[in-house]
Amino acid sequence: MIRKWLPFALAWALILMGAGLAHLIQTSGGVKVTEVRMPAGQGLTVSGLLYVPSTATAQRPAPAVLASHGYINTREMQSAFAIELARRGFVVLAMDMTGHGYSGGIVGTADFGGPAALRYLQSLAVVDKASIGLEGHSLGGGPILAAAASQPDGYRSIVLEGSTPGLLPGSKTPATPRNLAIVFGQYDEFASLMWQVPKGSDIAKSKRLMALFGTAEPVVEGRIYGQVADGSARVLYNPAITHPWEHFSKGGVEPAVYWFQKTLAEPASPMLPGDQIWIWKEVGTLIAFVGLIGLLLASFDLLLGVPVFAALNRPAEPTAERRGGKWWLAFILTAAVPALTYFPLMKVGQVFFPMALFPQWIQNQLLVWALVNGVITLGLGFVLRGAKPVFTNRWGLSVGIALATIAVGYLSLVLVDAVFKVDYRFWVLGLKPLSATRALIAVPYVLLWSAFFLVALRALNANLAIRGEGLLSQVGWAKAAMALGFLVLVVVEYAVLLSTGFLATPKEPLNTIVAIQFVPLLAVVGVIGAYTYRRTNSYVPGALICALLIGWYVTSGTANHWAPGFEPQIPGASSRTR
Repeated sequence: MIRKWLPFALAWALILMGAGLAHLIQTSGGVKVTEVRMPAGQGLTVSGLLYVPSTATAQRPAPAVLASHGYINTREMQSAFAIELARRGFVVLAMDMTGHGYSGGIVGTADFGGPAALRYLQSLAVVDKASIGLEGHSLGGGPILAAAASQPDGYRSIVLEGSTPGLLPGSKTPATPRNLAIVFGQYDEFASLMWQVPKGSDIAKSKRLMALFGTAEPVVEGRIYGQVADGSARVLYNPAITHPWEHFSKGGVEPAVYWFQKTLAEPASPMLPGDQIWIWKEVGTLIAFVGLIGLLLASFDLLLGVPVFAALNRPAEPTAERRGGKWWLAFILTAAVPALTYFPLMKVGQVFFPMALFPQWIQNQLLVWALVNGVITLGLGFVLRGAKPVFTNRWGLSVGIALATIAVGYLSLVLVDAVFKVDYRFWVLGLKPLSATRALIAVPYVLLWSAFFLVALRALNANLAIRGEGLLSQVGWAKAAMALGFLVLVVVEYAVLLSTGFLATPKEPLNTIVAIQFVPLLAVVGVIGAYTYRRTNSYVPGALICALLIGWYVTSGTANHWAPGFEPQIPGASSRTR
């Protein structure tokens, strides 16, 4: 009995240890982290995490910073800035842009929620209203600059990380941003879009940047143009990092901390900008994420021992006895085809989906890729046809055990969020509890993900499972088959970027960054698919668990582009909602 429950207990130990570590780091020095909601007009609320250091009081108000994440991210992406600023004595409000996270509306409504978040920050008794800074990464420059435009005298300085004024046509921006720092990576994938230069390392020569700095010569990195006292200061930092590293590296965080220490009222702690501990919060939430995967597998095992699911217990019956030529062909195709079709299929992701039912552009693109790959997999099944696999599929029980398994994992995250105010994440990978609105949005998406994973995991186990193979070997090969293609894609893209300054596919910066997540996610799919097949001789439970997990993951973390009563705010969006 103890041995049966041991994996379950170990998974919980990882979750609690990781979440506890993350909580200790983000509350270091007595910082208090709380959930807040802010009215934004149009019946909307904007969500945020408020970091208040113990030194900030109504009697001694502290300088404050409003921070915003970028497109298809959430407020937790700003935790590196929030942690480092809060432990130095700044009050920090990390907001969810409208259409993201727990904020209402769609992308761009209510000026991305920026003005509302600034008003909320100013309303706090613990905030020095004459000493407020604004920081945004990528599209997060939208709410930050809109906030600045709404109150030209309501802030003191701005840091734009991997962003630019007027990123989207029609978005609001102050005519003369006050005390502006630009942090832009030498390998930023969006150099052409943001600053009209070929490479991030060329930003100093950007005519747009030179005009913003009031100079006819290339901007000198690190040199302060203008004066902080009158709000005219400008400075450029050009660290050797990529776009998604700008909010996840010392090179991206340090300049922001330095600039706010220089331009805002002196904070309670004079720590050097390079003294950083935020990475340990990410290590903690990564440990918790690994614990979640272990919890799903352990819960599935325990549920198989419950009488209602006992009929699912059946050892796997693979037909292949060795890795021959056909096995290797199947492995190569399983790994390569999804990666090779990724960029072409992501281009047509909005063609087939009514936005009223499927309001998330990025998830729609991913599902076109997934469903077309499902069709390709079915076609390749005729090419790879060998001995007919024998599966023992019990559909009703499979649905029940998949729902129960995911429910255990979901409840673990609800508990972690309630007790520690963290979630499961690392860098671009993040899993959050669903709001009620997003839970409803997830339902049709999960149905389509189910169709894909039923096909994909049937093929995986029919073609690659070997009779008599050990658990670790089978799971390892399944993980490699699912993730290796995207690992190669990402390695090639960034090897070329780091050696030339350009991606291998320069016109696909956003989809390249999205692809990074595929490596760990598809590896997890391989593990779940192979493990559940070994225990049930069926691909169905694993496919449904993966559909629920991926549907939950994508729906909670990406952006909404349609909602009743809201007109698209991004230029060109209206044609994509028909």
